[in-house]
Amino acid sequence: MTEPLILANATLVLPGETRVGSIALTDGVITDIADGASVPKGAIDLGGDYLCPGLVELHTDNLERHIQPRPKVDWPHAAAIIAHDAELAGTGITTVFDAMRVGSIKAAEARYGAYARSLASELLELRDQDALKISHFLHLRAEVCSETLVNELNEFGDADRVGLVSLMDHTPGQRQFRDMSKLEAYVKGKHGFDDGGFKAHVAGLKRMRDTYGDLHEVEAVKAARRFGAVLASHDDTTAEQVTVSAGHGIHLAEFPTTIEAARACHDHGIKVMMGAPNLIRGGSHSGNVAAKDLAQLELLDVLSSDYVPAALLLAAAQLGELWGDIARGLATVTSAPADAVNLTDRGRIEIGKRADLIRFRMRAGVPALGAVWSRGNRVA
Repeated sequence: MTEPLILANATLVLPGETRVGSIALTDGVITDIADGASVPKGAIDLGGDYLCPGLVELHTDNLERHIQPRPKVDWPHAAAIIAHDAELAGTGITTVFDAMRVGSIKAAEARYGAYARSLASELLELRDQDALKISHFLHLRAEVCSETLVNELNEFGDADRVGLVSLMDHTPGQRQFRDMSKLEAYVKGKHGFDDGGFKAHVAGLKRMRDTYGDLHEVEAVKAARRFGAVLASHDDTTAEQVTVSAGHGIHLAEFPTTIEAARACHDHGIKVMMGAPNLIRGGSHSGNVAAKDLAQLELLDVLSSDYVPAALLLAAAQLGELWGDIARGLATVTSAPADAVNLTDRGRIEIGKRADLIRFRMRAGVPALGAVWSRGNRVA
């Protein structure tokens, strides 16, 4: 057993409260919590800064951004994974569920090729080599509107640490993109389609949903059970869609697009996760419900950084201000996401939990990170 590291004179963010105290870390685990501002000999004096559990991120597209920084650019994957890992550590994220799409479309104009199996293997190899700073799990984004979902899901098994499977249905004209003008702007910007290309893209996706959608939804649910993974819905819009989600045994809803759907989720005991960028920007980039509105209606449980890793801590602090309770705001990025995916060893400052911790102080209303520890090791 190594000598404990003591972090003293901190504002501890504990379950349901904050108070001044210190904690001791030994061999990657929290071994003691004490009250008061005293600084024992050899301890690190945090000077009253907040000391919070490390952030738990359930849905981020950040790794995909690193492996494809520009259209048609495939960056070396090991380098991309290491850069992604370091970036997340630098924003206070100590546990991440790396989102990878499964389910592809073979038509050249669609540009949806398979990549998840090979990328996951590279990530897991780096993890086994202890080359990564933080804790990584797999989040398989199961695209039901695709051709190859079943085959791609069958490439994963028990050893892959699949912790989350989300049911993704991007059929045009529903869920995230009910507003076709928003979809058109997004797709043309991403793929460079002209009007004809966009119309062909939409028609192809609708045919795909008619041909494979129901089968793929059933197979994705079965796969999640096979992996022992949590199953999540994505972009529920109506109460009827939420009822279907509940029938699948879903307990986490990613980014419901309406108040109706969010309220139905809570009626069914399904936790609601919203995007931190939505909260910070004051609205959805797709024109859907604002995260702030759900927070004010007591319908928001978990935050995800989605496409901006640095948004996670900032949005949680803003929620704390909105609710008048910083501990409650930070719980949406620590204990709540950990509970949603059944990770009982982290997300709280409690004796016996993993020593995943962040230090920050508020500067001009913005949380400024001072340090990040993963398993008791300083990683940022």
